[in-house]
Amino acid sequence: MATVQEKKRKKSPTTTNAPNRQRNAKRVKIDEARNVLTQASDKALNNNGELDVSAFVKAREFEIKAMEASMGASKKALSSRAFQQVPNELRRRTASHNVKKVPKKLRSRAVREMKEDNTPTVTPRRRKPTHHMRLRLETAKTLQKLHARQKKKRAQAHEQKAAEGDPEKSAAPAPPIRRLKKNILSKPEEPPSKFRKRQKHKCWLPTHIYHAKRAHMTEPKHPLWRFAIALTPTQKTYRKTHRAGSLRGCVAWDTSYMGTIQVEAVEASLLGLFRGVGVDEDALVNKRHGKWMRGTRSWQGWVRERDGEQKWIARVKIVWCIQHGSSLDTEAATSTTKSAKRRCFVRVHPSAFLQLWTELLKVAKMQRPPVVVEDLRFEIGSLELTGPGSTEALVAALTPLKEREESLEEESAKAWSSLGSVTNSSCLPSNAILSFSVSDPRLHYPPRTIKRPGSESANDELLQVLASWPPDRAQNPPSIFDRTARLTASRLLPSQKAINRRKGDAMPDEYPASAPSDPQIPILLTATCSSTTGGQGSWTLLLPWKCVLPVWYHIMHYPLSTGGNPCFGGLEETRQLAFEHGIPWFPGDFPGTQAGWQWEMLERAKRKADWEKRSKSKRVAWESLDLGHGRKGEIGTGWACDWEYLFNPTSTPPPAPDPPSASQATTTDSSTNNQDSSKSTHAVPETSKSQAAVTTLTPHLINHLPLPLSSTILSSPSSPPSNTQHSLTTVHLTLLSRGNPTICARIYRLPTTSPQFRAQWLALANSILHPPPKNQRQPKSSLNISNRNNKILAQLPKNESHPLRTEQTAISLLRTSSSHPASAAENHIIRPGDPSYPSVPNKEDLSGFVTTGNFDLGQGKASAIGCIAIGKVVQQSDKQQAGLGSGNEGEDGEEGKAGKAWKAVQELENKLGKKVVGRLCVVRDAGTAVGRLARWELV
Repeated sequence: MATVQEKKRKKSPTTTNAPNRQRNAKRVKIDEARNVLTQASDKALNNNGELDVSAFVKAREFEIKAMEASMGASKKALSSRAFQQVPNELRRRTASHNVKKVPKKLRSRAVREMKEDNTPTVTPRRRKPTHHMRLRLETAKTLQKLHARQKKKRAQAHEQKAAEGDPEKSAAPAPPIRRLKKNILSKPEEPPSKFRKRQKHKCWLPTHIYHAKRAHMTEPKHPLWRFAIALTPTQKTYRKTHRAGSLRGCVAWDTSYMGTIQVEAVEASLLGLFRGVGVDEDALVNKRHGKWMRGTRSWQGWVRERDGEQKWIARVKIVWCIQHGSSLDTEAATSTTKSAKRRCFVRVHPSAFLQLWTELLKVAKMQRPPVVVEDLRFEIGSLELTGPGSTEALVAALTPLKEREESLEEESAKAWSSLGSVTNSSCLPSNAILSFSVSDPRLHYPPRTIKRPGSESANDELLQVLASWPPDRAQNPPSIFDRTARLTASRLLPSQKAINRRKGDAMPDEYPASAPSDPQIPILLTATCSSTTGGQGSWTLLLPWKCVLPVWYHIMHYPLSTGGNPCFGGLEETRQLAFEHGIPWFPGDFPGTQAGWQWEMLERAKRKADWEKRSKSKRVAWESLDLGHGRKGEIGTGWACDWEYLFNPTSTPPPAPDPPSASQATTTDSSTNNQDSSKSTHAVPETSKSQAAVTTLTPHLINHLPLPLSSTILSSPSSPPSNTQHSLTTVHLTLLSRGNPTICARIYRLPTTSPQFRAQWLALANSILHPPPKNQRQPKSSLNISNRNNKILAQLPKNESHPLRTEQTAISLLRTSSSHPASAAENHIIRPGDPSYPSVPNKEDLSGFVTTGNFDLGQGKASAIGCIAIGKVVQQSDKQQAGLGSGNEGEDGEEGKAGKAWKAVQELENKLGKKVVGRLCVVRDAGTAVGRLARWELV
């Protein structure tokens, strides 16, 4: 009798997956390389048994050569090529046959390997140029000849002036200082001729070349907010970003695209300006915010339009400049200098920059004396870092200058140098500010890991610094507010050759000594605390635009004490970490603002194009979606967060605009300010025709409500303001069961039109929030069998007999006759697919859409961020009260039954709690018919 092992059929080698095939092939290659061929000694004997010396020597010679060949083959089998030694983020597609794509350290080895393997390579000199390439070569030669002539003429003129003996004339003139115009939008500096054509309709960030080699960038003809921004690294970094941002490591972004506006006037005019744009009155008057007014704290909040409907624009950060000679301990110093002019930085997202700029100009002209508004977008750059190693990397990169004389700036420098062991910036005072001057980071390159103190006394000193925070008592005015200091630091930056020359003159393992001519880079650091308990804070570094790149390279190459280097992020990583912290991302999660609406229209066009390019068999048929109870078709547009349909179900949504093209980009600075008539080919356009078209599609009635206003309205829903009917507020959704909501998912309130529907969802919520004891739950296997049997019986005629029908009847009789009957809803949580699972609510109960949804690695479950109509939430309680009074229990007929049903609903709500029921909703992905319970919270 054959055994079980003999009966089993061997698996075909074609059934294995691709990684196993590659692994097996590599193992076979190594085994073959290690096998040494031998020859039997019998062949060295003749027929008489005598030894044939010549044959014996040839056999041994064959074995020796086989052993040498095996040694060489096994060595090559385990070795890797030169282009494989490069880190993954620096590998190039053509590195296997082009040595110039390999780093210089490995280039000679790559050349040798290609010669040994006879790799076909391409030499540019031997390549036959195409027609287009030939034209480019001829143009390049012509330009080189013209440049050589001009260079020769300049050299002759310089020698002639030097021969005349006038040293002043022979010296090269200093570059002219470009005057910053007041109340006019600024333009970026003219880029080098090599990159000028690539920046016609956009501007590069200081770290553009670094990101272009390692990340997916915005399309050249479709820039984002008129900047070339990194979207996401080319590597898979979703989990890596989560770990670096919360567990170990650090994530850095170049946020120089953020708009910076400087306002300057007397303090009374600045306060009037901030009141006009809707800054919280409590922040302007309350003594609790006195540190912000003195310049040692930053303030973050929402600003709005002054006139008209007073729609909210965006969330901004405002930083005051410390006054000269002011003592931060006394309040008398601030009152004595009320007539002196003060400066403030207002930082805003680039998508809302133009709207805020227009509003600030309008309100600034109304103040007496007027406020001067300056655009500092291309003068001040910024970096943002978050993660446990962010403070350590910044402390290593920013070395404060040692002042000869005692100054107030030393307090900030000393406090900053002692923060190397801080792993979360949230432990610092909320919105703390540090300002001082630092040396060129290239003088301390390559970076070394700083020594973290491990003694108890050092930890006690750090706790004392964090508790007392010496920079609050005395600080100098930040030099970054001074334009002369910013330009001086940018112009005194030495070239890389000069830095290398100084490194060569220094002693081994030592950094070059500081020189009086070294630049003093002014910086401003702001610490942002996390809104969630135990969440990671972040650092924002402001510094001159041209000084961003040296600091960036030092941070990226810094060896963290926990291992590895800081990783960089793009726009998607910013949104990912904001989602994991439960914070909405501007502008994508704020469709009630003008910037958020433009983002939604552009994303809607991309999703529509992605849907249309699929074949009909592989794309969702929105019109044939079955929502149950005879409801057919998706609610609104399937690929969009259809806010038009939410507030006006009878209207048809406008078509999604096409993405903006380079031909549509035109500068409108002159039309905006009516003062700037100069035109430049490299100027960054402020608006485009496509963006103007997007703005006209914005419903005039839809607006956004910030968190304080929406929480106030929900706390007193009996008397809501008149403008809440078409207002949106941002919420964070937590699913109570399984599911993974995605963007454009529909958010419903609990049914308000049918008491039966509402009772089903409340019963499901009760089973999830208050599950029965484990000994009373029905086994999952029996539930699956029962559900499968029900599906089979539903397909059979009612009069036809079947063994399953008899089995189900017996089970129901046993449940009825048991001493402790329990229904399926009471014994277990109803899953989607069960016959008793409730259907999704009607379109009248649609209250919002999901703007960001995914699996949250921080919480270990799916969550989402969306927007809901605040008016729909307020109406929910009104409709419920109307349903409770629609009939009496003693009456017969439809009204009496409705009253009894609403009474049953009220009992379930009392069991769950009014506050819990008010925060429950149903989330359904677009294109699906299954709704899932979730709980929403205002954010």
